[in-house]
Amino acid sequence: MPQFLYRLQPTRLEMLTKGPTERETSIISDHFGYLQKLVGEGVVFMAGRTLNADERTFGIVVFETATESAAAKVMQDDPAVKNGVMKAELFPYRVALWSTTAPQV
Repeated sequence: MPQFLYRLQPTRLEMLTKGPTERETSIISDHFGYLQKLVGEGVVFMAGRTLNADERTFGIVVFETATESAAAKVMQDDPAVKNGVMKAELFPYRVALWSTTAPQV
């Protein structure tokens, strides 16, 4: 099955530097729940973000779907994207190596 990656960046950098608004906090919680659900369904392999809080910060979601249009729907249905808290860009992707030992989360 084809693999994809979408890269996320906050639309308001101050969300990271000064703190999120109540609305952003709620949407980010929904975003996390959405990704947890997709992990449980076996769609998402991994998701995470960089720890810097400047204009270079980004998150990624690596996943698989049957088609690129289905991948675009996964990305567009992400609450953070749907509600404008984050902008996202989709890329065709292929995992080349995968560790058998998972990092501590």
